[in-house]
Amino acid sequence: MNLCHAALLLPALLLGQGSSDWDKSFPPHKVAGNLYYVGTRGLSSYLITTPQGHILINSSFERTVPTIRKAVEELGFKFSDIKILLTSHAHDDHAAGTALVKELTGAKIMVMQGDENVVENGGRDWKPCKVDRVLKDRDEVKLGGATLTALLTPGHTPGCTTWTMKIREQNKDLFAVIVGSPNVNPGYQLVNNTKYPTIAEDFAMSFNAWKALKADIFLGAHGDYYGLAGKYEKLKKGGAGNPFVDPDGYKAYIAEREQAYLNTLAQQKQAAGK
Repeated sequence: MNLCHAALLLPALLLGQGSSDWDKSFPPHKVAGNLYYVGTRGLSSYLITTPQGHILINSSFERTVPTIRKAVEELGFKFSDIKILLTSHAHDDHAAGTALVKELTGAKIMVMQGDENVVENGGRDWKPCKVDRVLKDRDEVKLGGATLTALLTPGHTPGCTTWTMKIREQNKDLFAVIVGSPNVNPGYQLVNNTKYPTIAEDFAMSFNAWKALKADIFLGAHGDYYGLAGKYEKLKKGGAGNPFVDPDGYKAYIAEREQAYLNTLAQQKQAAGK
């Protein structure tokens, strides 16, 4: 395993020990157009449907793949029709089930450059899986009329990816943003990090990229990024407007996360005498 990935993987595993909602099922639902939520309560997975098959973003854990499969089928789609599997970043809670999804569907595995080695070598306690296509910043993934753009937003991992796409909803084009991760996990070393020397600069670059996006639909690798539970309740009640259309919420979330990053960076610089 790449050393910088090994350094970043442990904090993710430690966080996972207290994240009971990661295994809890959540009602699958349409977000907008051909974009659907098929993840658990705590781990977001998204299905983009097309006449030529489907795209899945995030396999999550191997143990949660059956939950994702059930969600896909509850929506009336076939799990075996998944042709492409993408990921937000190569941590176990988003990518450990990659090999199993590949086994069940034969999907092409596409991973951003910087994270491909973790998927191919296998993370801690997860199966390795060959990557069929290594993506670069701004690469497009196309299937059946759907186009997703892979935006490199490193820091959380070197290949952390924010996915964007245009969605047609009620004769209107909406721009969806699925945030990879803007979080500095406990244990992340932003200063004097010999295993990932550019981590602080990468986070800074990513925040600039996120701030440049004009999101209509705000989504993320974890439901709590964008208030999944509350917005789903609003969706169930019906009424005017789509609760997942939240440009102001997107801006506020990115601003808050950037300030958290800057605070952590300042604290670590002070502790290092810089």
